[in-house]
Amino acid sequence: MADSVEIVEGCRLPVLRKNQEHEDEWPLAEILSVKEVSARKLFYVHYIDFNKRLDEWVTGDRLDMKKLQFPKKEAKTPTKNGLPGSRPSSPEREVRKSLDLNQQSATAPSRGKTLPTPKRKVEPVPPVTQVPPAPPVPSLPSSAEASQASVFPAVRDTNTFKSREDHDPIASLTTNGNARRIIPSQPGRKRKANCGGTDEMIKVLQYNKPQSASVFLPPPEDSQDSSDGIPSAPRMTGSLVSDRSHDDIVTRMKNIECIELGRHRLKPWYFSPYPQELTTLPILYLCEFCLKYLKSLKCLQRHLTKCNLRHPPGNEIYRKGTISFFEIDGRKNKTYSQNLCLLAKCFLDHKTLYYDTDPFLFYVMTEYDSKGFHIVGYFSKEKESTEDYNVACILTLPPYQRRGYGKLLIEFSYELSKVEGKTGTPEKPLSDLGLLSYRSYWSQTILEILMDLKPDNGERPQITINEISEITSVKKEDVISTLQYLNLINYYKGQYILTLSEDIVEGHERAMQKRHLRIDSKCLHFTPKDWSKRGKW
Repeated sequence: MADSVEIVEGCRLPVLRKNQEHEDEWPLAEILSVKEVSARKLFYVHYIDFNKRLDEWVTGDRLDMKKLQFPKKEAKTPTKNGLPGSRPSSPEREVRKSLDLNQQSATAPSRGKTLPTPKRKVEPVPPVTQVPPAPPVPSLPSSAEASQASVFPAVRDTNTFKSREDHDPIASLTTNGNARRIIPSQPGRKRKANCGGTDEMIKVLQYNKPQSASVFLPPPEDSQDSSDGIPSAPRMTGSLVSDRSHDDIVTRMKNIECIELGRHRLKPWYFSPYPQELTTLPILYLCEFCLKYLKSLKCLQRHLTKCNLRHPPGNEIYRKGTISFFEIDGRKNKTYSQNLCLLAKCFLDHKTLYYDTDPFLFYVMTEYDSKGFHIVGYFSKEKESTEDYNVACILTLPPYQRRGYGKLLIEFSYELSKVEGKTGTPEKPLSDLGLLSYRSYWSQTILEILMDLKPDNGERPQITINEISEITSVKKEDVISTLQYLNLINYYKGQYILTLSEDIVEGHERAMQKRHLRIDSKCLHFTPKDWSKRGKW
């Protein structure tokens, strides 16, 4: 079928694949590459509107040739009067040209100086030195809006996930009932102990009758609304700094077929810049202790006789049971850090930093057995973050996913922030799986505090956003967005209340029963360093 018509890169057509229920479906896909193996054509496809980790090589019998769409050819610039490079005239261009000439010849401009007007409309490009602003802190509803607010949360639509702007009663929060404009905080400013809009006491109510749908409905995979604090401009610092090479067709394709790491074989999800000569191998072998990459099993066996490591290099700062955390300095252990980043890139699409590891610390979580400390996952953080980031990249390796290790990594990152006396937030953008993990962790952590509050002299318990932030080390913006996501905060009789329905309480209790792995602060032996006083890391 696929041989009768020439299929080229850029073509689009439906491709057969199995969905999560193992049923056949035909999503639209784009052909990224074509190769021939043993006289058989293979096509590398990207399923449109699906995550890139589902991209794969397919055979021609899985392509629906009846709906083949060829790539649109780029229109060549037509000539004017036979002269190459010039475009045909149009009324719109002629008017714009005459306006430009009039502006240049004007002697008495009506408003200030005459500025030269470009002949072409150019889209504004942010300067290279621009740093994206921090996400604005939402404010509480004004008194006029608050009078319209309901005592109970509205029933949540289970089919759609509303952004912050769609939650009418809590679209903006203020401290004193007066409406105020939301002004984004300046990047690089020091965190103040008290921030307007978060000091007002909020009463906590618990109703016997459930008034809202279950709050543990996960958002759609790709939903990353404004409440997540995702910057609109590309980052200029950190491990997620924008890299134009990411748009290259080569980096859009997985280049490693399989990785053997200890007793596990991993199938990469994304491109990783391992040396070109290793990308043609059926299996890439890694030493599970130093993460050195080798081209054959024989090379790995020879390496293991010489490798003395049985745990990640660096200081062990936490151990409880079989779980340990090691702190690794990206400057002191550069080779290990670079190898860790190369491995992580196989499973993190947005990560673009691999070699400049000096400004970063890496916290590797391991599981211990008689053979040594086996890597489970890790997170990295900047030694000095001007934007209160406590995580740069975070990853649980696929064999250990869906077992509670992701939340353990997140909890450990906030435990370090508590020791440092800071509030923290992860770098944005979060991946789809990262967003779900953080949403779940923030929800459980905040609900845990609210449900532990005791009545004071028969009065309903009260707490401020600032107090929640200081107890958990979760940044105020993340606390507010989580309360909004759970649809807990309301305005009633001149004060803010948090309504905990039976559905929320029961859902939280069920989730906490499944969460067996927790960080014990008594087992943490960590002394934060002041990196600003060091001339070089």
